[in-house]
Amino acid sequence: MKLYRSPASPFVRKVMVLIHEAGLTDRVDLVAASGTPVATGTMPLDRNPLGKIPVLLRDDGGALYDSRVICRYLDDLTGAGLYGEPPRLWDVLTLEAMADGMLDAAILMVYETRVRPEDKRMPEWVEGQWAKIARSLDAIEREHVAELSGPLDMAQIAVGCALGYLDFRLGARNWRSGRPKVAAWEAEFAARPAMVATKPVG
Repeated sequence: MKLYRSPASPFVRKVMVLIHEAGLTDRVDLVAASGTPVATGTMPLDRNPLGKIPVLLRDDGGALYDSRVICRYLDDLTGAGLYGEPPRLWDVLTLEAMADGMLDAAILMVYETRVRPEDKRMPEWVEGQWAKIARSLDAIEREHVAELSGPLDMAQIAVGCALGYLDFRLGARNWRSGRPKVAAWEAEFAARPAMVATKPVG
């Protein structure tokens, strides 16, 4: 299999953590890809017309995207059991969706300052994106820490990668403030070998 990826992408990191945790590192070749919505660069447009990564090429040549589809596929392929069965499955999927939504908002914040010209930036819009992240963090602190503390699942990987991206690109926002339970959980989860091996760079 081939994975189009960038070491800075948090959505790629989700897939990479699963690859490490499921023992797939020797079965997936990594292909560098990068770009933005206004400069597609080396994004695999012939494999994903949306111009996004990650993209996984299966052994039969078919392409899979986005990260949630790829993670479900690799989990099924290996029998890793990172999603579980209903009713637990619905909680895992919901937390993964929340984490991915946090990442969507965070990336839009980053694009606003790195891609959009300064005279066209809208601070209120940026703060609206951060509000989504803050509400999600508060919900995790209030309702989901116990779920995250169980056996490894995809919700933990997704949330861990989301928190790691906040540190990587939005560290000045200090997401840990007022959220001691999530902060303590993240400190322990970030020490997993798969998380250390996939720490973002770039």
